[in-house]
Parts: sequence; structure tokens; C-alpha cells
Amino acid sequence: MTLALPEPAALAAAVSGRDRLALAKALNLLDDRRSAARQCAAAFLDALPAEKLDNGGHLIGITGPPGAGKSSLTAALIQVWRRRGLKVAILAVDPSSPITGGALLGDRLRMHASGADREVFIRSLACRGEFGGLSAEVWPMSLAMLAAFDIVLVETVGVGQKEIDVSKMTDTTCFVAQPASGDSIQFLKAGIMEIPHVIVVNKEDIGMAARKTLSELKNTLRRQMDPEGWQVPALSASAALGSGIEQLADALDAHRCWLLERGQFTARRQRCQAEWLVKHLREEFGRYGIGFLGGEDALFATLAEAPRRSPIAEYEVLRARVIREIKAKG
Repeated sequence: MTLALPEPAALAAAVSGRDRLALAKALNLLDDRRSAARQCAAAFLDALPAEKLDNGGHLIGITGPPGAGKSSLTAALIQVWRRRGLKVAILAVDPSSPITGGALLGDRLRMHASGADREVFIRSLACRGEFGGLSAEVWPMSLAMLAAFDIVLVETVGVGQKEIDVSKMTDTTCFVAQPASGDSIQFLKAGIMEIPHVIVVNKEDIGMAARKTLSELKNTLRRQMDPEGWQVPALSASAALGSGIEQLADALDAHRCWLLERGQFTARRQRCQAEWLVKHLREEFGRYGIGFLGGEDALFATLAEAPRRSPIAEYEVLRARVIREIKAKG
């Protein structure tokens, strides 16, 4: 039996009004790979308020190695944001089983206490083998959540050296460092210093190891400082004790304010969408296919100037162009 699809405009209005059931339906729709569902999802995203998608809320990515305490910090941040009167949505990406494709969805279990709050919405999502620490649906789902919540936080699976996609698809990225995880050379080798806008060493309650890691990070940041750019803060916190969480929330908000003051906020959102589009075009067609669109640099420039459109609709337009060119050449 084919499941009936929702009416896109009505669904968008309900999501914008923060109807939790409607948002759950919308996220399921965005996760549906049927052709008719993709068309419905594109229309739904186009019906969401443009102002909220371009300038509203704060889309934050939190990443770091397995065991660093990302979920614990997220749960602590939720409490701080709620005390400040902010409405919070969490998109927690969990690793998938290489055999079944399913996921334990452990992040939702660890944040169970926050799930009882009606102004907190938590959705777990399996990464389904995607590289980069994210799932393919994260960007469209983030847009749906931004239409309804003040803060949307995307928590990635534990990352390695190449899994940094979250930094390309969020307004602000926070890297959670593990105490005793290596000196400044190791941080540089891992490419960690290229990812975040805020760095936090969790588990400061363990003492000397956390203080040493924080010192190493600060020394590395000092050597890479750009006087004209955003100054990445390195902080320490303890999710277990609740210390440093207010300061972390302030640092994340400070980066959003910095983007707004310099008129870069909307451009960053546009770049996030462009990164999502180019990534999936590259995965389907390779650089050869993107060459039919002028190459990656030209495509990024075109997308930066293009009027806002649903990422799903935009992808289908670009995909059709590539297929048409390949057929014409073949």
C-alpha cells in the first residue's frame, strides 16, 4: 500500500507554528526516497518562510572523537538554552551497522531527560555509511527545524581526519576535544584546527590532562591567529559537573553575532546549501559530471548568486543538466 503524502503548504505552515507532530512528519518526508515524495519534500521546503531559513535561528554543529562527551555536552547545553528561554532542536547522527544499516540511536537515549520538555525536539538519524560524520538528509532536515526552533544543533558521529562535513553545513561548529588526545602537532596533523569556530575540552574535572590539552590547543591557535578573522576560543568544561557550559553557550552565540555584524550570516547559509549540492553532485557524477556545470569553483559562484530554492529542487535541476550534457556528449 502506498502511503499518502502530505499537502506541502499545509505541512510547512504547521511546522512553522512548531507543531511537533507536523515536524516529525516533515522529517520522515525528507527521509523518503520515493520520486513522488522527493517532489513533495521540495515543495514543502519551498513553502517554509524564507526569512527563517536565510537569517533565522542558529544552526550549530558539534563534533569530535568518539568518547569525547559530545552527547553529554549537548544535554548540558540544552539546559542552559532552555533557561534562557530558547527553543531547541537536536539532530543526532548515529553510526550505522555495516550489516543491517540500522543504528542504535544512542544519542537520543543519552538525552532522554531533555526529551520530556515540549520546547525541545530530538531526532536521531543513522549516518548510513556516509563519510563526513553526517547523513545525506542533514541539511534539508536542518532547514525544516530552523523554521520552528531558535537553536538547531547537529551532533555528528565520532569523527576522524576527513570527517569534517559538519563545518561546511552549519553556521557555527564546535569541536569537543578529548583530554590527553595529543600535543599541538597531532591537532595540526588531524586537520582539527581547520574545522571549528569554538573548541572546548570536555571533562575538565579529570584535572591535569584536561589542563594540558587546553594549553596545547591555545598555543596552536595563537600560532594560527588571523587578526582580521574570527578568533577561535578554546574553553574547558565539564558536562558531568555542569561547569563551563554557560561560557560555551556564550561563545557559540558570539560567533553568530560576529557573522551578523559583518553581514556574513546569510552568505554562510547560502554556502552551506552550495556545499550540500556540490557534495552530492560529486558523489553521483564525480568531478567529470560537475565539469559540465563549469567546474566546482564556477558552480559555487553561481549558487552564491542564485535565488533561494529548496535544496532538493535545486539538486534535481542541476542533476538534469548534467545528465542532459552527458547524453549529448555520448
